[in-house]
Amino acid sequence: MLEKLRSIIQEVNEASDLTSSLEIIVRRIKKSMDVKVCSAYLLDHNLGRYVLMATKGLNPDAVGKVSLAPEEGLVGLVAQRAEPVNLEHASLHPRYFYIPETQEEEFESFLGVPIIHHREVLGVLVVQQSEARDFDAEEEAFLITLSAQLAGIIANEEARDAITGFSPTGLKTTDASFEGVPGAPGVVIAEAVTVFPPADLSAIPTRKISDIKAEIAFFNECLNSVRRDISELKMKIKSQLRPEERELFDAYLHMLSDNALGAEVINHIQKGNWAQGALARVARDHVRNLESMEDDYLKERATDIKDLCSRVLFYLQEKEQENRQYPERCVLVSEELSAAMLAEVPKENLVGIVSSKGSGHSHVAILSRAMGIPAAMGIQDLPFSELDGKEVIVDGYNGRVYSNPSDDLRERFQEIVREEEQLSEGLKAIKDLPCETLDGHRVQLWVNTGLMTDVLRSIERGAEGIGLFRTEVPFLLRDRFPTEREQTEIYRQQLEAFHPKMVTMRTLDIGGDKPLPYFPINEENPFLGWRGIRVSMDHPEIFIAQVRAMMKASAGLDNLQIMLPMISNLNEVDYSVRLIKRTFQELLEEGRDVVLPEVGVMIEVPAMIYQLKLLASRVSFISVGTNDLSQYLLAIDRNNPRVAGIYSTLHPGVLRALKQIADDVQGENLKVSVCGEMAGNPGAAVLLMAMGYDVLSMNATSLLRVKSVIRNFTFQQARELMDKVLAEDDTEAVKALVDLELYNAGVDRLLRTSRNS
Repeated sequence: MLEKLRSIIQEVNEASDLTSSLEIIVRRIKKSMDVKVCSAYLLDHNLGRYVLMATKGLNPDAVGKVSLAPEEGLVGLVAQRAEPVNLEHASLHPRYFYIPETQEEEFESFLGVPIIHHREVLGVLVVQQSEARDFDAEEEAFLITLSAQLAGIIANEEARDAITGFSPTGLKTTDASFEGVPGAPGVVIAEAVTVFPPADLSAIPTRKISDIKAEIAFFNECLNSVRRDISELKMKIKSQLRPEERELFDAYLHMLSDNALGAEVINHIQKGNWAQGALARVARDHVRNLESMEDDYLKERATDIKDLCSRVLFYLQEKEQENRQYPERCVLVSEELSAAMLAEVPKENLVGIVSSKGSGHSHVAILSRAMGIPAAMGIQDLPFSELDGKEVIVDGYNGRVYSNPSDDLRERFQEIVREEEQLSEGLKAIKDLPCETLDGHRVQLWVNTGLMTDVLRSIERGAEGIGLFRTEVPFLLRDRFPTEREQTEIYRQQLEAFHPKMVTMRTLDIGGDKPLPYFPINEENPFLGWRGIRVSMDHPEIFIAQVRAMMKASAGLDNLQIMLPMISNLNEVDYSVRLIKRTFQELLEEGRDVVLPEVGVMIEVPAMIYQLKLLASRVSFISVGTNDLSQYLLAIDRNNPRVAGIYSTLHPGVLRALKQIADDVQGENLKVSVCGEMAGNPGAAVLLMAMGYDVLSMNATSLLRVKSVIRNFTFQQARELMDKVLAEDDTEAVKALVDLELYNAGVDRLLRTSRNS
């Protein structure tokens, strides 16, 4: 069975479109199960019906014409129940529905299984036999297993068709919607620009070109560069190679000749495809064919093809990057975005972000919120390579992306944009007012930063300090470790801009979803691995250089405090503090006019909740990182889009842990704040204030929204809401209570932004 499954999946993967995929599926299943009929029905959302899309055994003229409503027939029964239906005498079942066009009256037995993807029934696979037959457990298991594996392929093909403007049945459609999770609030309508990692043949987008002659010349130039490289390499090591090994280089050059791969690529370019896309398609076709061979020698040649084509792709991309032009307003789209990709786009051009991977709590989403750019994350099955150059709508509030927008949909979202602009303009009036409740309870609003542009935006919006400066951002945007002098200049800018307000600098926090391109950390479970303070402790030279730069930058300003990330035991705190004090003494000996800064820790690891009293004698403050703390408490990878929907900082267990932290710190002479993204959620901020957190640090975009909500509450109202919420046992009930309280307080216009928790 396993070999049959692999063979069918492999053949389907090679299909060029959805129609071809379905034809392969029904043909191969009919043969493998030795049945008279195999048919595939897919749900057409425009029609609200399951349409016969492919069949082997029924009347082929019925394909695309016959359809069933969800409440009709045995196909509808399978879809409604979302489970298999296995009948020996199908015609006797009360849901049996005869359709003359299919000519299926002679087939008595029936086995149908649903095609389910992300809890949605995409369609139904059906096999039928003339004689009465109870399909056995092994046959049923085979069809269920195959359906589960095919679901992703079918969903992806349907998504490609939707982007080009067609339903599964070929009807012209608009407003194709792709769902993910909210990344950063806001709505934007702009042109999509697909970006991808360098020399990655699997990620090249589809892109049409108008000047075919110039594109062919460009390709030939890059191809000749690789030929030259291979020839030079052959000559360089010629004396070290045996004759048969030298022949391998000749074979490589032959593959790159005008009569081999080069000719195939040019043929695709002549059809209007750009050089990178043409090369990627030729490479994928050859690799797929070679890897399917039984001969081991031929299988190995697939590696050669990938290597050679990647070399050509490198030249194509390097030369194209020199002249890369971005639209005036562009939405950056990728399978997985990085901070470096964001940095490549001129900041005045970048207005939206879409990523197939990641969640609303991933590093890129956090950066996008800091930059005030709407983002939708974890858009699974998004054929991002097809979006390049197309108009899209990004709904960052709900984590959705729309392509082929109709005039009605475009106008609806333009109205939301206008409302947001009016709201933002109205909030400016409270910029210089204190963040205090109606009955005089004061809360400080600090800001999380990573770039100098964050600082300028934060000052404009009345931030009272920096609760988290992400020092890893300058590291992420370089191709090497920044020197101590470079770090000093970066830190000085932050400290000067906010002086005399306090600036909290977190020591290097890499690992997890923040790998450095020049310092790769490859682990199976990076969020439980080598990250944060663990890296710094293993590389004290990096830690000491960073601490030196921080202290030197604060000379004469004295508004620095240092925060340690990912602390999981007291030994890490003791060791770090010793290094900081030693560095301070060394700087004094060098004649530097520095002051020993206060040191604090982030509470992200659940174990530290139970060691807060022991921390009190070691540090001056703690700041709760709700992003990771929630992740570890809930055992949910916040970057995994499959489970991002059940990650929530408003989970009752998370809220009770946060209350315990606030309670335990009382009387310990320890300052406590929240610097996780939860603090920027207006409703959650009210709860945190009620728990006893007097400093909330958030992205600059959220500052005025949070201030507006707090200024419309009394502290007594907040405490009463907290008591109600802590008595709940369900996340959705908590959200409903918070939303209702915001509505009653007259700040329901801000409800839209509170969905990110």
